[in-house]
Amino acid sequence: MKNLFTIALVLVSTLAIAQKQQYQLDNWRPYDKTGLSMFEAPKDTVTTFDQVKVRIGGAFALQYQALDHENNADPVLNSNNVNTNQLANLGNNFNLATANLDIDVALYDGVNLHLRTYLSSRHHPEPYVKGGYIQFDKLEFIRPGFMEEAMKYITIKIGHMENNYGDAHFRRSDNAQALYNPFVGNYIMDAFTTEVGAEVYYRRNGWIGMLGATNGKLNQTTNAPGVTSPSVMAKIGYDKQLTEDFRFRLTGSVYNTAQSARTYLWGGDRAGSRYYFVMENTLATSSANYSSGLVNPGFTNELTAIMINPFLKYKGFEFFGMYETANGKTKAETDERNFQQLGAELIYRFGKNENLYVAGRYNNVSGETVTNDNVDVTRFNFGGGWFMTKNILMKFEYVNQKYDGYAKTNILNEGKFNGFVAEAVISF
Repeated sequence: MKNLFTIALVLVSTLAIAQKQQYQLDNWRPYDKTGLSMFEAPKDTVTTFDQVKVRIGGAFALQYQALDHENNADPVLNSNNVNTNQLANLGNNFNLATANLDIDVALYDGVNLHLRTYLSSRHHPEPYVKGGYIQFDKLEFIRPGFMEEAMKYITIKIGHMENNYGDAHFRRSDNAQALYNPFVGNYIMDAFTTEVGAEVYYRRNGWIGMLGATNGKLNQTTNAPGVTSPSVMAKIGYDKQLTEDFRFRLTGSVYNTAQSARTYLWGGDRAGSRYYFVMENTLATSSANYSSGLVNPGFTNELTAIMINPFLKYKGFEFFGMYETANGKTKAETDERNFQQLGAELIYRFGKNENLYVAGRYNNVSGETVTNDNVDVTRFNFGGGWFMTKNILMKFEYVNQKYDGYAKTNILNEGKFNGFVAEAVISF
């Protein structure tokens, strides 16, 4: 109750401030419906800056879950004689409500700051900082007109931030910021991590190029030098509104870590999966078992990952695709293993200002685990949503996920879960 009361006070204060200072920053992706189908923040040399301004925003999300699960795993007893392959007993009810606090600041002409804090999440019920960055679209603070022509096309981001690998992370649910995601859940291999680094973008006539590097660490420390090498990222693509009705985007991304104490590319989400307790045992807790329904290849020491994403939008029809392949290993392994992921979303938006939509998604992950199991996991999502306003979204989905190839002693052996989940989202 103390934590809830503290959160309530923060949110009331946030709303009071936001009423006076709510405005659009330059080169910034809005958190409401107008931010749909955006990927990287837009690049525009037009400026509205006249003084330092602070924008306070936030997001809230709440799900009602009605899921069932089952498996066919052999019993495995722990020291207390408890079968750790016995699935948790699921009921139909509400999940923990999640909340975000966003602070965006126009610091100078062409210089923005972003900070996101999770006020409440599945993994951390207490508030904690997700990350933030400073973004340079002009270098006027050095001197007026400095690199003016080049900065028409260049953007620089520096921070402990969400790294730009692939396009799926622009459409995922980021704790309470679930308005961009047409579904309730994220992808099975959920590529998302926050590391300290920098990214440099060049965008011109629809072409996109990005080169980035990080220190390779999610949890920052200075007492283990030489254990983790820097990670490097790159993206190239084309994104253009070809006609009034048709938009085309195609990008390819790469992420490489040569050596790490632990890689976090598919295990960096500290908020948690939307499917609470699915395929978890009776000892599971919400915060400790926060990755329910997800697959992490377990490349803890080194990895190279490539993701290709097409995006097409014609009038109300929208298609988003994914092909991902990843090679890596743990420190104990001598040979690399491979995982692949396929994804396809088809969405139809209709009604006044496309405030209604129906959607379907196919998602498949296959690969070799560290225990030499050749596994295959498939998920189907079907659902829809209603934007009551540009800040309020109600959505629902039916989800069906099946696991194949896991050993008889693994809780996921012949596992599956299915059912309905509804979610209410507010974002501003």
